[in-house]
Amino acid sequence: MVAAYADGEVDGLRGHTIRKHLRLCRDCAAKHQQLTDLRARIRAEAPYFKAPAALRERVMASIETARPASSASARPAERWRWMIGGALAGCAATVVAWVIGTAVLDWHANEDLAVEAVTTHVRATLGNHRVDVASSDQHTVKPWLSARLDYSPPVRDFAAEGFALVGARIDYLDRQPVAALVYRYRDHMIDVFVRPPSRNASPAALRMVRGFNVVHATGSGMDWLAVSDLNAAELSSFVQRLKE
Repeated sequence: MVAAYADGEVDGLRGHTIRKHLRLCRDCAAKHQQLTDLRARIRAEAPYFKAPAALRERVMASIETARPASSASARPAERWRWMIGGALAGCAATVVAWVIGTAVLDWHANEDLAVEAVTTHVRATLGNHRVDVASSDQHTVKPWLSARLDYSPPVRDFAAEGFALVGARIDYLDRQPVAALVYRYRDHMIDVFVRPPSRNASPAALRMVRGFNVVHATGSGMDWLAVSDLNAAELSSFVQRLKE
């Protein structure tokens, strides 16, 4: 009922019941928020095209042609034919709008993922909550993450090359829990978000957001997204080592 509730298609009593449920159920609340966000983004970001005047003329002409069939004397079968035809046309238009809107939003989502990763990195830094498990031992960090996620991320320490594993935490990207590996290189902290590859198009391999470099790569069956104020060349080289 979450989708129907989000669209305002439930009665008052059922709506009250659903609102109470959403306050207690995190999964349903998250689904409801996703629907609300999607609707807002489609309205704000999906392309909008004004129909040409000629289309209005054709529609009005069709209405005039169909008018006798919609009169009281029209046969029931003809009335149903026009109603079904209109419903199918409306469904087709909705599907086209959905496909176009989804394509646009997928592109924006990939761009926004880098922004979200930087925001998460900054929040962890300012909140002094870089790691949930503090260890440089991959045999400690990997089982800790695997027990709390539905996948097992690869974990390696590159201290010999200057990239020391500090630990890890569970964080969120794209509203999904994700492994965040934390490394230190000299005075630079690096957050590496590791998750199974997404079905969406991949974000840019390198991007700068708010003064932070964001590097993306895919390898070893995982998506790797690293955020740091480390220079782009060294960060990119490090992510290449990680994905291999």
